Amino acid sequence: MNKSTNSPQQALELWGGLECTVNRVQDQYFSQLDRNGHGARACDIERFAGLGIRAIRYPILWERTAPDGIDQADWRWPDERLAALRAAGVTPIAGLIHHGSGPRHTSLVHPGFAQELADYAGAVAARYPWLEFYTPVNEICTTARFAGLYGVWYPHGRDDRTFIDALLNQCRATVLSMRAIRAVNPHAKLVQTDDLGKTYSTPELSLIAEFYNERRWLGWDLLCGMVGPEHKLWNYLLRSGVEAADILWFRDNPCPPDIIGVNYYVTSERWLDHRPERYPAHHRGVADGIPCADIEASRVLATPTPGIAPLLSEIWERYGIPLAITEAHIDANREDQMRWLLEIWEAAQQSRDNGVDVRAVTVWALLGSFDWNSLVTVERGYYEPGPLDVRGPVPRPTALARMMQEIARGAPLSHPVLRAQGWWRRPGRFLCQQPVATPDALTSIAADGHRLVGSDAAPILILGASGTLGRAFARICEKRNLAHRLLSRQDMDIADPDSVERALAKYKPWAVVNTCGYVRVDDAENDIERCQRENTHGAAILASACALHDVHLTTFSSDLVFDGRNERPYVESDPVSPLNVYGRCKAAAEQAVLASHPGALVVRTSAFFGPWDEHNFVTQALNALERGDPFVAAGDMTITPTYVPDLVHACLDLAVDHEAGIWHLANQGELTWAELARRAAELAGVDASRLEAKPAAEFGFTAARPAYSSLHSERGALLPALDDALRRYVELRQADRAARRALEAEAEGRQQVGGGDSQAEAVQSGT
Repeated sequence: MNKSTNSPQQALELWGGLECTVNRVQDQYFSQLDRNGHGARACDIERFAGLGIRAIRYPILWERTAPDGIDQADWRWPDERLAALRAAGVTPIAGLIHHGSGPRHTSLVHPGFAQELADYAGAVAARYPWLEFYTPVNEICTTARFAGLYGVWYPHGRDDRTFIDALLNQCRATVLSMRAIRAVNPHAKLVQTDDLGKTYSTPELSLIAEFYNERRWLGWDLLCGMVGPEHKLWNYLLRSGVEAADILWFRDNPCPPDIIGVNYYVTSERWLDHRPERYPAHHRGVADGIPCADIEASRVLATPTPGIAPLLSEIWERYGIPLAITEAHIDANREDQMRWLLEIWEAAQQSRDNGVDVRAVTVWALLGSFDWNSLVTVERGYYEPGPLDVRGPVPRPTALARMMQEIARGAPLSHPVLRAQGWWRRPGRFLCQQPVATPDALTSIAADGHRLVGSDAAPILILGASGTLGRAFARICEKRNLAHRLLSRQDMDIADPDSVERALAKYKPWAVVNTCGYVRVDDAENDIERCQRENTHGAAILASACALHDVHLTTFSSDLVFDGRNERPYVESDPVSPLNVYGRCKAAAEQAVLASHPGALVVRTSAFFGPWDEHNFVTQALNALERGDPFVAAGDMTITPTYVPDLVHACLDLAVDHEAGIWHLANQGELTWAELARRAAELAGVDASRLEAKPAAEFGFTAARPAYSSLHSERGALLPALDDALRRYVELRQADRAARRALEAEAEGRQQVGGGDSQAEAVQSGT
């Protein structure tokens, strides 16, 4: 870390952060360090250093180290980790409380909280006197709001007094902690973090927005000794019932940050609207007694806000203290995570050019985070990957990790997905009935919609225009703003080397996704030559050409490469032993592809179902059962079904990461075909009494099939649980049907009103 305090001309640094929240909900604690595995994995330090970071926000958490008092503290964990960071040349910024409320005997509003945290801080400094940078309490104002005003975390307050008590207690704890730390190390520096957001609104709610925009500064204002009778929120603070002396204590005991740490998310900038009916129900609420909607500005404003750069100018003008962006993260697909980091890095550079002393950008959640989409109030297993993905046996570097390494080296950013803009700047991001015109205050600095995917962007070639999977890839690439071309066999015949070369030369892709091939398993028994041509020879030719041109390839294999004799789910390293021609062709293709192109990704998957075709098993089963028709399915063949949207998203993430080798991708959960139909019917509320399970032998299959072909991954289980996928499939299916009914009703209404005047309608429509 650069330890100068007044030289913004030195290079912008890359820092990292480890999601380490230990939050309390009622009497239950949620620990990110337990869930991301770092609590038991010291070797992560080497991985962190390998990303090129100069400093890391690192936990030495009170709740974990000394929950029963300092005299019973267990220092073994921080001893090992801090020594490793020091040896790796990565500067720790020690965090003592991270969205926590302290050990079980205390809380954010407990009278002894501040002094007890200070005692712990002094003990940390005494044990590690070389530590220079501290964040005693992370996000003081934000944590006070969540725990004292919104009731999300312990102590679950829902009033201004609890919010203010928690705010003052955390600020006092920070002042006393730094005093105790500096008694050991007079040069210790405070890096005080908080969410840097802004609220915009309709004119009817402008006073509330103005209040929110003043309230966001309170933590920093108190530490800087700026809160007194002249402060805009002085009367608000006193009305809560707190003593003036408790507020003025900070004026007499200022502890201004040495670096102000600003945390910025896509949710940080908010929009308040007095017309809540225009928005989804979960965004509706009440502010100061007024019904309203509170929603991310990016989901509402027709012209997006310009992002973090103007906010950095605001905070610099208010405090004149060096800044660091201490959390930069978005819960999004891989390419949008990269686009978010690029936008923030460029904003930091721009701010420095404008005279703002920005020291660093911190890539947050190096190991990802769990269940933040529910504010860590329940354990649902929802995981947001970071630069390192922990869903496998060891953390796996993603494309974001490689981007960090390029930033750290000062190298040009190489990934082609960075040529396009993120979802927060794209059409289709809106969650209101119609986009809201940009407020006047933003008009002069509104974003210009840069980085639209252009015709010059290197695309992904998707092969298989006539197939369900190929069309699904095209649909999701469009949604994710990934440049792509969907090709038919006429555009590229993978079994014809000249055709492959022509297409690669014409489109100059950075990646190819091969979804084409021979799929009729029973017919393949008597059509061996064609199955081999399309599934084996073609795949090998395509792989050789992609390897020659340094193009990433994703291609698909099947659970039918196995014979079904396993008594546990098949993993990637299990030997193949196919029972039929189709399986033998796929197994041969796997070997040929990886021999020609070791950088290719071969995805084994199974039993597709999805919302965009009528021919998959689940859709056919539900359609038949809804009509009251009988439906027969195999009751003795066990599979792992795969929801097509989940499969496509995971494959695209892996392609962006340039992953290689064989990977099993299927939703987590095994069952028979008959059980799959029954489970789908149950979730859809459909009568399954006419569903009949029969042995596979009674179906008259030409090709032999394994009785058991369940897939599991030893590399990382990337797809959600099957029940979760089926639930989303059913919800989307029902929503589509409701939309069709609404359109039909609307069309019928127009027909009745129009009275059948076909000539007038033709003239009006221009036909």
